[in-house]
Amino acid sequence: MILYTYDPWLVLASVAISMMAAFTGLTLTQGLSRLTKGQRQARIVMAAIALGGGIWSMHFVAMLSMRFPVPVYYDILPTTASALIAILLAGIALLLMHFGPRTHPRMGLAGAILGAGIVTMHYVGLNAIEGCQPVYEPIGFVIVGLIAAGMGAAAIGIAYGRRTRRNTLLATLVFGASVVVVHFSAMNWTDFVEVSRTAFDAPALANAQIALIVLLAGFVISGAFLLTAASLLDSPAEAGAAIDEATPGEPLRQAIPQAPAAAVGEAGLQPPPQIVKPHGPAPVAESAACVRVPYEKDGATFFVPAGEVFALRAEGHYSIVYIASGRVFCPWSISEAEKRLPAQFLRVHRSYLVNAARVSGFQRRKDNGYCLLDGSPSLDRVPVARSRIPELRAALGLT
Repeated sequence: MILYTYDPWLVLASVAISMMAAFTGLTLTQGLSRLTKGQRQARIVMAAIALGGGIWSMHFVAMLSMRFPVPVYYDILPTTASALIAILLAGIALLLMHFGPRTHPRMGLAGAILGAGIVTMHYVGLNAIEGCQPVYEPIGFVIVGLIAAGMGAAAIGIAYGRRTRRNTLLATLVFGASVVVVHFSAMNWTDFVEVSRTAFDAPALANAQIALIVLLAGFVISGAFLLTAASLLDSPAEAGAAIDEATPGEPLRQAIPQAPAAAVGEAGLQPPPQIVKPHGPAPVAESAACVRVPYEKDGATFFVPAGEVFALRAEGHYSIVYIASGRVFCPWSISEAEKRLPAQFLRVHRSYLVNAARVSGFQRRKDNGYCLLDGSPSLDRVPVARSRIPELRAALGLT
């Protein structure tokens, strides 16, 4: 077996690259639900390159930190393949989170795929080494795979559980650490034996060439990190630091203009229904006019008439209110809002209250449904839990 040592400075450099790449990739995914489909796809490609490229760069900086007693080289094909694998799997994980319903099982799957990208990249990249041959202990594959899947799921769960800057920074630490932990854990169950360079015919890269490539990759990642951090710090923080409206259990909002009623019918959805307002001692419109919903902005508290509210979404002990000008931060919890608001506000989901007077259509799915909102710039549909569908249909005059 070959004995080797580590250069501590390069080890620290590998950790720094991992953290910068994680921060850049996760920050690029913030606020995607407000963009068009094409813009989201472009940002996801950039984020996948940042995350996958960071995984690859961290691995090879860590490999360069290893001091072997024999000259080593790297086969070009698996070296290139390892980078592409990391980028591809990171992209798949991000696509799962930004296209389709963002549920907890989906988040776990995305995290496992992200972790699989780290592990696969590591072993494919390690097999590129020439001059010595890696020898693996089978138990290492199992342990490293579990670590990668667990930390990947944790990073995704933190980053997407609540879309705040604080969560993004915490997820950066978890994901950046996962790349480092997986690499050095895998190396703990890997030994090397010397192999003659003449035994290999494929074109290979020397350490100096790999160092130059990694240096360029690190330069790009560092530049992207600085630009992303500057952009994040320069943008005004929203109340509650919320930066994306999607939460686990809800579908990701499609950033498209509100379709007219005729187009909705042509798309196979039900046309805007006739809203039937609940009966009571006072008309609903008058009740809505009397109730005002507080929201906070720029350190002050403002109020908006309840009738102008499209929907409210739970955000921890607070809520996000969707109005014609966008979305604002409300100090009420979703339960408190349900108690205070008039009867036309229906609890259609554990995380949502919707103003029935603002519903332009209803789309039924197999196990749930969606309320279509008329004129809301930040939220065009609201998920409806299966158990809430009968109550909603009755309020909309569909039964």
